[in-house]
Amino acid sequence: MKDKVRRGGRNPSKADVTSLVSGKEAVGKKQHEDSSFPVRIQGAGVEPFELQVRGFWLVQDAVMTLLLRDDVFPRSNLSLALAGTPLDPLAELQSLKGLKPGAVLRLVEEPYTAHSARLHLARVLELLRASGPQDALREGRSPSILETLTQTPDSNVPNGKGLKRSLSNTKTETSKPDGAPPEYLLPGSSERPLMALLPHSSQPESPSYLRDLSLSCWNPAPGHRKLQGDFLYITVVTMEGRRCEITSFPKGFFLNRSTEEVFDPRPAQSSPVCHNFTDLLCHISPAFKQTLTTLKNRSQLPPVELMPTPYHTLSWLGPPCASRSHKNNFSRLGVDEQPPTQAPDWNEELQAARDLPQGSVEERLQRDRALLQVNGAFVRAVMRGAETVVDGFAEPVNGNPDDPAFLWGGLFMSHGAASALFGGDRGRRTAQRLELKGVQAYCDIEGLQGLHTLPTAIVDYRGLRLSAQGLAPGLEASEQDQETTPASRGLLYGVTAGPQESPHRRRLLERLAHAAKCLSLQRHVVVGPNDHKVPLFTSVDAQGLLGADGRFYILDVFRTFPADANFCPEVETESQTVPEEEESKSSGGEEKEKEGCLKEGWPENYHSASGLPRSFSHGLCRLRPELVQAFIQHKHCQFTQCVRETLDANGGFEECATACDSRATEAVRVACKEVGSISDIIFEMRFNPSVFSPVSFPPGESKSLKLQERLLREAAAFIVTHQIPDFLEFCRQSNEAPMDGVSLKQALHQRGINLRYLGHVITTISQSQHKECLRHIMRLVIAEIFTRSTRRVFNSFLQGVDVPSLSAAVSHFLCCLLVPHFTPAPASDETKKKSRRRGRGAGASESTPWSMLAGAELWNLVCQDAAETYHISDILGSGPNHLVEHYGLQKLSLLREFCLKTGVQLRLRDYSLDNQNKAPIGPDDILNLFPVVKHVHMPTVDASKAYRTAQNFLQKGLLDQAHEHLKEATYLFGRVCDDLHIEACYCHSLLAKVSFKQGKAAEARSVQLKAVVISERVLGFDHPNTIHQYALLGVYAFAGGETALAQKCLLRARLLMLTVHGEDHPYTATLDSCLGLVLSGDQRGKFLMNALRLNTSFFGPAHLLTALNQQLLAQWMCSKGDYRSAMSHEKEALAAFTSMFGEDHPQSRSSKEFLCTITKEAVKVERSLRQAGAEGAQQTVENLSPTRAAMVEQMALLTGIKSITHRDGLQEYRKKHKELKAAVAKELGFPVSGELVASQTANGEAKSADQDAGSRKDAEDGGSPAAENSNEGQQEETLSLVNGHVVQPAQANGHGEKTDVGAGDSDRADSEGKAEDGESEAGAAGREAGNSTSNGVNSNTVNGEMKSQSVEVNGATNGAGDIPVSPSGLKSKGTWADVVSKPNGGRDTAVRVGGKVTANGRVQE
Repeated sequence: MKDKVRRGGRNPSKADVTSLVSGKEAVGKKQHEDSSFPVRIQGAGVEPFELQVRGFWLVQDAVMTLLLRDDVFPRSNLSLALAGTPLDPLAELQSLKGLKPGAVLRLVEEPYTAHSARLHLARVLELLRASGPQDALREGRSPSILETLTQTPDSNVPNGKGLKRSLSNTKTETSKPDGAPPEYLLPGSSERPLMALLPHSSQPESPSYLRDLSLSCWNPAPGHRKLQGDFLYITVVTMEGRRCEITSFPKGFFLNRSTEEVFDPRPAQSSPVCHNFTDLLCHISPAFKQTLTTLKNRSQLPPVELMPTPYHTLSWLGPPCASRSHKNNFSRLGVDEQPPTQAPDWNEELQAARDLPQGSVEERLQRDRALLQVNGAFVRAVMRGAETVVDGFAEPVNGNPDDPAFLWGGLFMSHGAASALFGGDRGRRTAQRLELKGVQAYCDIEGLQGLHTLPTAIVDYRGLRLSAQGLAPGLEASEQDQETTPASRGLLYGVTAGPQESPHRRRLLERLAHAAKCLSLQRHVVVGPNDHKVPLFTSVDAQGLLGADGRFYILDVFRTFPADANFCPEVETESQTVPEEEESKSSGGEEKEKEGCLKEGWPENYHSASGLPRSFSHGLCRLRPELVQAFIQHKHCQFTQCVRETLDANGGFEECATACDSRATEAVRVACKEVGSISDIIFEMRFNPSVFSPVSFPPGESKSLKLQERLLREAAAFIVTHQIPDFLEFCRQSNEAPMDGVSLKQALHQRGINLRYLGHVITTISQSQHKECLRHIMRLVIAEIFTRSTRRVFNSFLQGVDVPSLSAAVSHFLCCLLVPHFTPAPASDETKKKSRRRGRGAGASESTPWSMLAGAELWNLVCQDAAETYHISDILGSGPNHLVEHYGLQKLSLLREFCLKTGVQLRLRDYSLDNQNKAPIGPDDILNLFPVVKHVHMPTVDASKAYRTAQNFLQKGLLDQAHEHLKEATYLFGRVCDDLHIEACYCHSLLAKVSFKQGKAAEARSVQLKAVVISERVLGFDHPNTIHQYALLGVYAFAGGETALAQKCLLRARLLMLTVHGEDHPYTATLDSCLGLVLSGDQRGKFLMNALRLNTSFFGPAHLLTALNQQLLAQWMCSKGDYRSAMSHEKEALAAFTSMFGEDHPQSRSSKEFLCTITKEAVKVERSLRQAGAEGAQQTVENLSPTRAAMVEQMALLTGIKSITHRDGLQEYRKKHKELKAAVAKELGFPVSGELVASQTANGEAKSADQDAGSRKDAEDGGSPAAENSNEGQQEETLSLVNGHVVQPAQANGHGEKTDVGAGDSDRADSEGKAEDGESEAGAAGREAGNSTSNGVNSNTVNGEMKSQSVEVNGATNGAGDIPVSPSGLKSKGTWADVVSKPNGGRDTAVRVGGKVTANGRVQE
């Protein structure tokens, strides 16, 4: 059965989506039997046109599509008629008799109601408020700058297509680049102009249609006019200065005879009655008619640039002239005001969206879109509510001055009570943040139906933090009777719920148990207020409620995650009560043993090495969920290793596997006890969230408490001993390390490292032998500590500032922060006069407390906060110049970080932050203070699933399948969020990368253009991800021959990089290397030399990026004829390649050949110069110049689109891998052929192989699927570059052969089967044997090209289902630990053992 499409969006012409085979829904565009057909639309005053419709559309879907067309907008209140018969809005088009291709549908103007008339005026206002280039900055939203780079010379003409043309234009540009880069973008420049960050848009400003449009003073209509149908009276002042009074009534609008002094509602002479308001305005004002015509003919931006983002993305820079950019938005018309009806019920709207059906793909898409829209509207309401409350326009509803609560717009907003138990104000803010994280955790649980959370957000505005929630249903009446029992109030679960039993409680406990399993939380028992035992699946604070709407709600989840033992006071003995009978049984020796057990779990010398555990400024330090999962994987590796060692000690794995005795079971029991599993028969890790909390446990929980305390100490130590060193090692090896505070926070959080560990990150870097290579990370950590401590001081500072002085106070604070030894200047008479002229009274005086703040005092407060929070001393020094001189920090970068964290918006201009004689920032530079909202992120289930599926195919090297699923994912993201989502940006970027690898450079460019716009609007115009996207766009544009656009994109990325971080960063070297390929002349050499300097200082001479830089410089030297220098650089490159890959690697051989070529050419040049001049040298220079295709390949290597892999011991691994597969298959009873892996070689050299990772990581991976996906079977394309030419490895004669490869032509999906960037290619093939067969990929090498073909055969074993046997499944010998283990917190995870997939003893597909 077809899924009917119920669309209200802008893309109703997109194909329907349905589920596919094997019980797994692969999303795709369904080709319906009833294909689209054209109909002709006419009537209602619009020019006739054709519209493509689908038979499964409803009539109302077709009407919605019509209303969104530019030639129909802003008309509304229309219906359709066929042959004079009105059509039912809920009827399907395919069910209408007489509707066939080419049929004429007539638009019918329906009478207005009072409500629909207001909706029509709102659509008119949407037209009149057409967005201009400065609107985003004025509203504090991040703009898109890409249009200013892609504009064409004819983009300013009325019919130009602007960026819309550039999104589809794929013609090769033949014109030369505009010229040399500006001085401030050259290497070594210290100039950081802000004006260049936001260049002037080529789009014209929105025109002025009317001088004024507002409700008339004669509203509301008197009674006798209401009886005649008058709805509203509207006053219009045209551009010609004419003042008109207009009446709204059921048939439309007409001009009446009223004036400012006289009310005369009669129609004016010769005034038509117009159903469309703009038609009447065109009749009244010729200027309006001309402007409207111009608007319809002007260039249109793509929808991704025009549609509003779901959430507000802050721009820390505003327009240069804020006062001039402000314009009349006709708000006095009153259509934006909320009607005086009941406030929106945000909780009911959110829960109704969550309860939408999910049976089909279409239903899930509609549900995801509804959730995103409701949550976006909720967040926007929270922002407006915070401004209303903090600015003093709302009165508290309670009488508690310490914790005022507010009701506004259906929101419950409060500051939260500061509890001494949690740590005062710091603890209160942390509790609000953790509550949001807890709500997010429960929302992210897949398949959890029936357990609800309230819509929640937290907002920081003017130094205050407010918590905003939707109103919980049916809880207000619970306070009417103090004697009411908790059960009658709907409280079914919690410490204060009391003992009770009911069907509702049982159903709630089932849902809580399922959630606890997904969150790796242990069921535990605590002692309640009346000394009764309370079983809990959550933290001790959580409460489970049955609302009046019949839904189960869970509240107070701020302690959902386990405690961080590194920052918990050692008071474990106080959190458990032991009866006297048990104490009497304990001897003195047992007491000592008990004290020792309390400290069990810390590594040896842990406290002396790290200074942990220690107290923190608040008592709510919890582990992050990412850390919990990483720790579980770590314990699973230990568990697998322990089982393996035990089995090896008892006769070996093979003997124990075939003996069917108790040795395997005993090995599992020993391993479970060793790693701390809560079960002694399977691996299952759970954590008690109430440990290290002020709560009493019954005596029976003492053993479990000891285990939980040990596990939490191990998890806490795991952060310091494993996660932080792993993070720093990643930063040391990668050129895409964090660039600013946002990316640093994201990278740390991905590894489960809380930001309170920033001080320990500094300590680890300081003690590392690679301290110099990690200086950019040290710089970022210092800047993050500084800005976070400054924000806390700033929040307290703002509490003593009155509203009229906010601009002056904020500018004063920034001057004290960034100017060394800044002291407040006394308010002179001249200053007071200027302030009075601006209407600010007498200005700031010396008696104002905030104006007395000095730079030294502020710096001491910041240093004190940093020392208390991060346990550092003397790191920040005595002033901002210390950060600049010792760590290379930029004041501009610090200013940007501060503004993004506090919501401050600055005027766009160039600031001289080093001027100590004059305040660099004045009150007029502070444009606004915006609320900073943290909210719940709604999932995009099917779109994200398709995206992850594409990533899996990409890891296997299947480019065609990956490309297909990425196309599906982008379609689904467009359906759910109109592509304005961060994951949609990543999806588009990956799609562009795959398209580029397939040789589709034009498609890659087009898709990447969209990825850049999404990143600019969703993340920010200067976000690090935007920098990456601009660099990739530069590569694809250069591959398409658009050198000028490539240069602009790379220079834009470098400008953002210099602003965000500075020049001293590894990614700057990547950008400079690409610019060295794109530019020409001496600038090319400057960028290449700077890239070499940076790569050498960060990675050393024996690194791939450094070696590639040496080759680029050698090529450039050859093009100049400087062969001596070219030989020197190529020798360095050869030494690096040899040390990394060995002498026999194709890259090393290619470099050696290039060095020989350079040497020979140098000899020829010397000989020719001695004999007959330089003619021979000129010919040689031409031959050694790299081709454009080779330069594209080099850029792809530099930016990480492609990579060079290191293959060591290839033949030994292949032989071992083949024998291992045969042994395991034979042991498990699978018929196997003589050749499990069919891979041909020539002259003893392998042409296709998997990377040697499985045999080395067996013990650690433990057969877990995640480990198999990431560590085994990795195969990447080996590219060698000599003189700018691509050399394919594994030639038949064993020598590298030069081959020119065009842009992207080296990656043909399914024909060459190559993969880069960690992608793996399945290399095994099975043969049919009875009913049990394998599914694999046969990899052959023919004529130096790798070909892959898949062999798929269905088979069954024991009647349980299909068993896929793949290289990842046969990578190593299976263990009994794999059979009984349940990684990832005890979830049912399939574990492959020798090709058999088992989960809980069952064979699954």
